[in-house]
Amino acid sequence: MKFLHCWCYVAVKDWYRVSESYITNDAQWALQAKAILDRLQLVLAERSQTYQKKFQPSVKYLGCLLGVEKYAIDNFTEELVRAQSEAVLSILINRFEPVLRKVANLGCWQVISPVEVCGFITSVNELITLQNKVYRRPTIIIASRITGEEEIPVGVVAVLTPDMPDVLSHVCFATCFDQNILRNLRLKEGKAVSIRLKSTNLIISDISSSNLSLSSSALPSIPRGITFKRKIFRGKYAVSVEDFTPDMVGAKSCNIKFLRERVPSWIKIPTSVAIPFGAFETVLSENINKDIANKISRLYKFINGGDLSKLQEIQEAVLQMSAPLSLIYELKNKMRSSGMPWPGDEGWNLAWRSIKKVWASKWNERAFISCRKANLNHDNLCMAVLIQETICGDYAFVIHTKNPLSGDDSEIYTEIVKGLGETLVGAYPGRAMSFVTKKNNLKSPIVTCYPSKLIGLYGKPSIIFRSDSNGEDLEKYAGAGLYDSVIMNDPEKVVLDYSRDPMVGDKSFQTSVFSKIAETGKIIESLYGYPQDIEGVLKDGLIYVVQARPQM
Repeated sequence: MKFLHCWCYVAVKDWYRVSESYITNDAQWALQAKAILDRLQLVLAERSQTYQKKFQPSVKYLGCLLGVEKYAIDNFTEELVRAQSEAVLSILINRFEPVLRKVANLGCWQVISPVEVCGFITSVNELITLQNKVYRRPTIIIASRITGEEEIPVGVVAVLTPDMPDVLSHVCFATCFDQNILRNLRLKEGKAVSIRLKSTNLIISDISSSNLSLSSSALPSIPRGITFKRKIFRGKYAVSVEDFTPDMVGAKSCNIKFLRERVPSWIKIPTSVAIPFGAFETVLSENINKDIANKISRLYKFINGGDLSKLQEIQEAVLQMSAPLSLIYELKNKMRSSGMPWPGDEGWNLAWRSIKKVWASKWNERAFISCRKANLNHDNLCMAVLIQETICGDYAFVIHTKNPLSGDDSEIYTEIVKGLGETLVGAYPGRAMSFVTKKNNLKSPIVTCYPSKLIGLYGKPSIIFRSDSNGEDLEKYAGAGLYDSVIMNDPEKVVLDYSRDPMVGDKSFQTSVFSKIAETGKIIESLYGYPQDIEGVLKDGLIYVVQARPQM
């Protein structure tokens, strides 16, 4: 409830700021106003969920004792919410929002991944409940709730939602802001439709199911010829950036080495060391971890038999592993010789747990399902750990050097948030601020979305342990984002106030900073020769690049 009151206060304060700067038919003003309404909608949704958690268990208990009909029990809290002033505010927002979208030239859709498809409509409340499902015909999912961390089910060609996740996908992915459109689409349950792109909108048309092949050729193609090559332990528990090679570490670490040797001095690369491939398997084979190794082996048999519930038990078992003294000794020496702070004896327990969390993420359900979908042997997946100092910056950003929304390779598309980048790459509600920059005109960035993130993450200088598997950035298989990266010290959640943020309200600041970020993307793309996804941080006016990978 503490956050709810703060969210309401800062959103209302921001609304007054925008109201005072109203300009008739100004698209940028409308974008700012819409972002504030988006935040208010998120606050209202959070408040509704709070009511549900607070009252519904008691309602259910008392209702059953008193013999109240089930439908009345199920709907009691929802009706209570509808009687509050928040419901009136929600109605007003829903009336105002289409007006702002029209002024901002946004239309009814936010197309996140533009792909034209045909398929049969299926409605669901939460996408995550379907991620292990296989559809035998091309399917268009209408999902009320999406976090952005789900694995798209096999056979799904499009996902349509009223939610606003930060996600890029290989299927058609779009947010719909018109509830009437979604309501009408849900009425087409089981029917075949086509989805075509027109500018920034979707055109959805009924088609005959006979025109839609039900053969496997109508389904998304499953990558073939991709394999994990199992890595072997090279005898070192820790390696410095100078020794990063594909046999020792994954593409994430190798790209850090590549950039460190080539980018201009004004682009900073954080100090890095790594725990290489094979270290996990070697530690697990130590006598001190013999019982844990046997337990994991037993659980794996259940998983191979189809019981994915055992994945969580494997992750929990990995977290019980003990570190051999040789690993601690080598890692301490390598971090110190590289100029990185050693966490000390007390901090080591946190560091070791973070390392194990990265290793354990090999067995998270989404990653396991993704491997299986791509016909990859999960046993051959190996996990290195890239260790970097966290950059506690003012802003964090992700650059796509080819605009993923339009496919235009002459444009750079960037998303930026306040605080740490985990709110951007993780499933945190709300949208990041975004802007587009032409590569031949870096000094004129165009804001396409103002921020509606409610929470920012801030922390003291610490260490981040990044997953760096041999299953990321493979051709035709986007494994990035499937595995965990863990900050040693938990960051603090802070309610964001954009009312005095120069990123939002200062045009000269926007032009200066956004142009510099776009230039960073252009330089790095030129070094590789093909489009890149680049994660970075802005701190005290300096640009730090923490990772880069091919844009899929």
